[in-house]
Amino acid sequence: MKKFLLLILTLFTLEAISQDTTLTEKKVDPILSKLNTLHNKIATSNLDISNFKLDIDWKKITKFSTIYGAVNGGNSLSDIDVYSVTNGLQTQTVTTPYDYSVILGVRKISRMGYEPKEAFKTGKENSFSDAATIGKVSGFEYLFELSYVRQEGENYANQHHFLRYINDTYILKGEYLEDGFADIKYFETSQRYRYQVKDLSKLDFLPEVLKGGKLSLNIGAAQRLSEPYGYNPLEEWQLSNGNLHYTFLAIQEGYTMNFDGQGEVEYFDPSGNSVAISTEIWEGVVIPTVLSNYTEKKRNELENTIQHSLILGFDYYYYSKKLWLHSWGNLMPWHYDDGGEFSYHKYNNNEQWYDYSGGLIFGYKYSKSLGVFIEGKYNKYWNREWHDFSFGINYIIF
Repeated sequence: MKKFLLLILTLFTLEAISQDTTLTEKKVDPILSKLNTLHNKIATSNLDISNFKLDIDWKKITKFSTIYGAVNGGNSLSDIDVYSVTNGLQTQTVTTPYDYSVILGVRKISRMGYEPKEAFKTGKENSFSDAATIGKVSGFEYLFELSYVRQEGENYANQHHFLRYINDTYILKGEYLEDGFADIKYFETSQRYRYQVKDLSKLDFLPEVLKGGKLSLNIGAAQRLSEPYGYNPLEEWQLSNGNLHYTFLAIQEGYTMNFDGQGEVEYFDPSGNSVAISTEIWEGVVIPTVLSNYTEKKRNELENTIQHSLILGFDYYYYSKKLWLHSWGNLMPWHYDDGGEFSYHKYNNNEQWYDYSGGLIFGYKYSKSLGVFIEGKYNKYWNREWHDFSFGINYIIF
């Protein structure tokens, strides 16, 4: 490799010199001079890749991080007795298996002043501050968590990973979220310029005590990779009056019907099993399952799309032993339209839309005994919403 680079530079230099041999006095060509300098640097450098070493301080990266794994469980819905009198009195007991979660993760996120110190991580902690744009300290922070959950008889695979770097003037973050319960999955990166508001005394809307907090504003770009949300696979089967060709769709998916010639009909699934002996059962029980399976199949067949967006945000933090307030927000008011077949602009009448997220953590102690708190976060991306909240009052008896 080194010899090849030297050969190319030598030939290029000779070609540049040979272009003019009639002049008796020549000025030094600055480009030629730089080529000669580069040639000499390569000639004296060591380009043996085997000697290349990546200097990574793993001790510093992993210091104060926590690796955790846990299994949590508990009973789910109680058994339900379902009665039928179609062929005499019949009783069927519907049971829901117990709930559980298996969680593995590693995290390095500085604990905010208002957060209690836990003896152990179980993975069930609801750390609202993990969603904040700004952490307590500058530098790298990260979270990598996998969980498999069964809730009320439904199974979900969840993932939440993020890596962020916070500086006085910029913020870099990469995040992957898969929430089976909310039916949302995406990968997002963002690059933002950060402006720290040094003097809050001029912000009249803030109470005097909160003017001692820290406020920063940010602006930048965000890129999100996800399935094409907004796409409706059933749209092609809809009639002009809003009805659906559901029977034709079911036939395409492999379902069949057998008419006995006396007005009765029996319906069979693609495997040949009888699934309904009346039109009422067919439309009320089988068709909803057919539509659900069809939409899921069509969505899974599509490739992910990338969405480029402008992002604006803020982060405010104030903490004392008596009062604390942590609030953040992000707004994506403009999104690039690449004209793709499954662009969300197409499903939004070719108009822009607002995607946003935010959170609030507030606590106030009236006295040593009495205190109140409000915590929550809210997200709205495309046509998906997911949120958590908690509020209450504590009274300690001494």
